[in-house]
Amino acid sequence: MQLMHIPEVFHKGINPDPDQNLVSRAELAFALNMLLFRDLLERVPEGKAYTQDTLATGGRVFFDHGAVRTVALPRCGALPGGEECLTRVLAPLGYRLNEIYPLPRLKMTGRSYVHDDLPEEMPQFFVSELHVDRFSPAFQKAAERVVADSVDPLDAIHHDLLNTLAAERALPWRDALALLTAMFRCFDRQHGTPALADYEILQAESQEMAWISTEGNAFNHVTDRVPNVEQLRDEQEQLGRSIKPNVEVAARGSVRQTAYRAAQVERVFRSEQGCVLRRVPGSFYEFISRDRVDHAQEGKKLDLGFDSGNATAIFQMTAAEAVG
Repeated sequence: MQLMHIPEVFHKGINPDPDQNLVSRAELAFALNMLLFRDLLERVPEGKAYTQDTLATGGRVFFDHGAVRTVALPRCGALPGGEECLTRVLAPLGYRLNEIYPLPRLKMTGRSYVHDDLPEEMPQFFVSELHVDRFSPAFQKAAERVVADSVDPLDAIHHDLLNTLAAERALPWRDALALLTAMFRCFDRQHGTPALADYEILQAESQEMAWISTEGNAFNHVTDRVPNVEQLRDEQEQLGRSIKPNVEVAARGSVRQTAYRAAQVERVFRSEQGCVLRRVPGSFYEFISRDRVDHAQEGKKLDLGFDSGNATAIFQMTAAEAVG
């Protein structure tokens, strides 16, 4: 709670009495985001070091958005294909589609989801789909094999709770806690250990699908909203961290982004010789600056959009050899 910016409306706190308190969809959404943010820090040492520096100097992280990758197939084992495996959770939490971003170089589509109740203060979700049908037949078969045994973290009870949350915009405390645990599990790898041969087929055509094969629906990155991303880039370079030297600037100029290179992680693969370990790209920590821009009849509002060019460049931070 000391590290992260908390929306003002939540400062009153939540009544801990399970029989008297309802948890709003916004409170539940923010709790999920806090868990996902913490999870990523445990997997990205440079991100954790940065947040420790921030906390030590009395600062706070403003969690701008988290990014997730999905596979656009009709089914992924027991999971619905593509972004539906996550939007079925996001919609009851109060998130709505904000904008769509074609990513043709990556053969992907990105979509941003903003929270209806607190659009400027709640973290967004940037959910991307990889279009398997745009790759070679060998790639398509490998991708299908990787996700074929995916399990679904949500059972019938969880779906009933999601339906209630969508209708009532709140849940009793005990129900909210049970649903929170299940929703958190949705942001993980749901399929089993990939075959090394399949990984190599995927990596040859798409670094993004290779990443999904080892990391699944885990947060690809979290993003800290900062006042001046250029100044922050310079400071992190001086500390010797693997910050991207280039700042990506949206075509309209009001959104600027950079990031650390992805953490390197060890993952297990199946092979004819048995299980083998390989070092592969994991997740990373990103920074963004957003300007306020004029909106007709609404005055200045924070630019909550993204940019396809920025996204394509930032996604390269999880390539086997990330570039500036």
